Amino acid sequence: MESEDCNASAIDIVYLWVNGNDPAWRAKRQRAVEQLSPAHRHAMAAYGNVEGRFRDNDELRYSLRALEQFFPGHGHIYLVTDGQTPAWLGQVAGLTVVDHRALIPGAALPVFDSGHIESYIHRIPGLSERYFYLNDDVFFGAPVDLAHWFSRDGVFVAWSDDPLVSDEPLRPDATALENACRLSQQWLRGQPALPAGYQPTFRTFAHAPRPLRKSLLLALEARAPEMFARVRSTVFRCWDKPAIVSDFVLRWALAHGLAQLRDYSHLYVSTGEADGMAQLDRLVAARGQVDCFCINDTTDDAHPHDPRLARVREALQQMFPHPSRFECV
Repeated sequence: MESEDCNASAIDIVYLWVNGNDPAWRAKRQRAVEQLSPAHRHAMAAYGNVEGRFRDNDELRYSLRALEQFFPGHGHIYLVTDGQTPAWLGQVAGLTVVDHRALIPGAALPVFDSGHIESYIHRIPGLSERYFYLNDDVFFGAPVDLAHWFSRDGVFVAWSDDPLVSDEPLRPDATALENACRLSQQWLRGQPALPAGYQPTFRTFAHAPRPLRKSLLLALEARAPEMFARVRSTVFRCWDKPAIVSDFVLRWALAHGLAQLRDYSHLYVSTGEADGMAQLDRLVAARGQVDCFCINDTTDDAHPHDPRLARVREALQQMFPHPSRFECV
């Protein structure tokens, strides 16, 4: 695959964001839990309904600062939310807040599974053909060279540093991403037209910005409607459902020559680990030297004034001290 012309059309940005601290939203989440069927309760993934998955610790503010610093030539930004808007976000040109109700059928709402929500983002009206998708805890860490992310007809992707996923049936005790790998491989193995020489790789993809193509998502949605339907049946993340954007589309693209592996320099910080704060220190020391990074909030037992949460904000302020044009306060 040849690299994409860096001066081609602008690349839009799509973020998912939720303020899990909002009392009204928390009440809605609690009602959704209480209304789950036994089948959905049984299928809820490990960490599918924990505080760290939904907590807002100002990560989006700093991800936008990183975006402005390292990719100033980006296109339009779409912020996909559940009827919420960050209090600090100004009404500025170039950024549109997209409510879940504008993308997802009303009968499926509310949804608390990012995998479900992600399966619709390529339908955002006006979205560019090429775009980056980021969770709010994912950051660019160095100047963006589009030739490292997009090829002429596809994208570049990277494996995570996580252990290999075992080639076995789905496991209720496995993470959703491990099972997503297994589900994608099962689907690919069942296809009669799988490219010759395809070798499955049982690894998960890096927690990184996702370079995506709208035409690829639309084509795959038509080709594998059952996979999209499965993830769109969830309320909370489930261990037996695929991850379209975080695995399936990337693995399918690799199998068909529309994605190619590239070794990005990236760091993954898990704040709930025993050495989580040491991981943060290493990240701050590496500022500007890694292409991207993720600060995953795994402090599910944290209280609002937990020093670990404060340390994350301090680290982000150290790395990105200057407000972006998107901030009003």
